[in-house]
Amino acid sequence: MSSTFGTLFRVSTFGESHCPGVGAVVDGCPPNLALDAADIQRQLDRRRPGQSAMTTDRQEGDRVAILSGVENGRTLGTPIALLVPNRDQRPGDYAEMAQVPRPSHADYTYQMKYGIRAASGGGRSSARETIGRVAAGAIAEKILAERYGLEVVAWVSAVGEVSTEAVDMAAITRQAVDATPVRCPPTAAPAMAAAIQAARDAQDSLGGVVTCVCRNVPVGLGEPVFDKLEALLAHAMLSIPATKGFEIGSGFAGTRLRGSAHNDPFVQKGDRLGTLTNRSGGIQGGISNGEPIYFRVAFKPPATIGAAQATADFAGRAVTLAAKGRHDPCVVPRAVPIVEAMAALVLVDVVLRQAARCAGSLHP
Repeated sequence: MSSTFGTLFRVSTFGESHCPGVGAVVDGCPPNLALDAADIQRQLDRRRPGQSAMTTDRQEGDRVAILSGVENGRTLGTPIALLVPNRDQRPGDYAEMAQVPRPSHADYTYQMKYGIRAASGGGRSSARETIGRVAAGAIAEKILAERYGLEVVAWVSAVGEVSTEAVDMAAITRQAVDATPVRCPPTAAPAMAAAIQAARDAQDSLGGVVTCVCRNVPVGLGEPVFDKLEALLAHAMLSIPATKGFEIGSGFAGTRLRGSAHNDPFVQKGDRLGTLTNRSGGIQGGISNGEPIYFRVAFKPPATIGAAQATADFAGRAVTLAAKGRHDPCVVPRAVPIVEAMAALVLVDVVLRQAARCAGSLHP
């Protein structure tokens, strides 16, 4: 079950970086949802390689085919199979790395765990695996938007040492995010782009941070104790390749405040109670409180770089590795739709769980 995510809305992804294709099977999608390939393709186009000089130059159209679960543009309630062919495959680029585990990559741990691995491109540890997540997440987003009015928007908030200024989370849109190739607020885009290009020119890489906001989330989503909503989000985000950190609301910065400064006082907001501030990040006690949910995900610098590194092969012999192949100098611009997809998969699952508990309503 290591490749399956979710409880009621279940997603199983499949495929390796340089096999004939990758994709997902979605089980638990409600019937009679209007759905066609274009609904999914929009997010895949934001994730695909070759979008700009700041990404890998692997050329993949990443065109999705819906193989099952949809008829006459409507979901049937049966499993939806999604397939994206791999067309620009170059497994020969990785021949040198068959016997040399890349520093900080999953080559070593996969080999030790299974006794075998897909040496070309990293196999299941490659970011190509996230195609299935993004395709399934697009379906989840459609359910959330059309049936429950929920919205998920993510953006790049840091690249290396370059960070964005404070962003109005209530106003930021995907259109604004996509206005620059870095997928960040325009004021920070030139400095971030320059930092990524400098790393690429040096055959090196950079990490960064993606921030995400989920709007119009109703009160009551999430389960007490082990399935707290922030725990499910953390699980989802830290399952994305290259992630190394997750924080929600005030996060680690909140530890520097006293409770009197950190607490979110309640106020009347229309027909419900809300909070004056939102340091909780929209979740209290593991359950959504009706405020926007916001969190940040840290991505490490990509492990595969062209610069020569002193390391060792699987036999323990000292070698110098200068990785070949096509790789992102910074993953965060392409990680934005992946973060959105995983947030949507979590939210659609907890929405369906709450609706089942309350006989179709999101409120008891």
